[in-house]
Amino acid sequence: MQNINFIQLNKKKILVTGGAGFIGSNLCETLLDLGAIVTCLDNFSTGRRENLETSLQNPNFILIEGDIRNLETCKKACENQDFVLHEAALGSVPRSINDPITSNEVNVGGFLNMLVAARDAGVKRLIYAASSSTYGDSEALPKIEERIGKPLSPYAITKYVNELYADVFKKTYDFDTIGLRYFNVFGRKQNPNGAYAAVIPKFVMQFMSHESPVINGGGEYSRDFTYIDNVILMNLLALTVENEEALNQVYNTAFGERTTLNDLVKYLKEYLSEFDAEIANVEVLYGDYRKGDVPHSLASIEKAKTLLNYNPKFSMKEGLREAVKWYWENLKQ
Repeated sequence: MQNINFIQLNKKKILVTGGAGFIGSNLCETLLDLGAIVTCLDNFSTGRRENLETSLQNPNFILIEGDIRNLETCKKACENQDFVLHEAALGSVPRSINDPITSNEVNVGGFLNMLVAARDAGVKRLIYAASSSTYGDSEALPKIEERIGKPLSPYAITKYVNELYADVFKKTYDFDTIGLRYFNVFGRKQNPNGAYAAVIPKFVMQFMSHESPVINGGGEYSRDFTYIDNVILMNLLALTVENEEALNQVYNTAFGERTTLNDLVKYLKEYLSEFDAEIANVEVLYGDYRKGDVPHSLASIEKAKTLLNYNPKFSMKEGLREAVKWYWENLKQ
């Protein structure tokens, strides 16, 4: 984490929805380290209890097991909170294609519940996880916040609707929000298992087991892979920014560099081979392109630099080294 003084978060009461998930649990730990009083709301549908092992030992941590689809649960969680970090969602484009109804119930209905509950509780600001999927079929690179295309999946629609609701809540109720459009976040605690596992932890686990990972398509699709510590930094900046112009905006949350899937696999093999030389010989396979996938993704981070003073510390390769080391030390069977 960068050497920025976030002392103003000491003793602040902060609710993290989806706090047992990959990003949420990392946020909980960081906020507790900064002296905040943290409440985690999670229904453990995708979040994991083991992600909270460290936080549960802290007297300033409160766990509420509940679902954001229940308005009363959201209202209870928002009571006396200063801020809300809304990370709870059903991620994954393929999941939303297979089950658009549940994705909509959680990502749209649950988000609206949180907005209403936070507004009614007098929360100062709600920071929410938006998504780079909102750029949809726009082919322009880099992605600039004010220029989006048509969504390519039910998941992308839900995330765009969140931005529309947030905008309306400012105009109608004068309730402040900031949306962070995450670009392919990776790092410690990201779940490598399950049908909808993200590509980096999934490939890492396959390489460690000497299994051939399957790349969808020819491997030349590219992503702005973003290390978890850059995402934590963006959330902290969004929590503490005092510039009125910076509020009620959406920001790309990324490093601002794109990597093809073929290059990603090359780096993974290189870094993992330092622990197990045999991994260098594991073959990579290629499959069909996946429905709803955006071919290329690259963020402009100029808006975040200007309005939030964002200066990401970890490049994709630097973050990947950290992540590989964590997976090797924590998940190698």
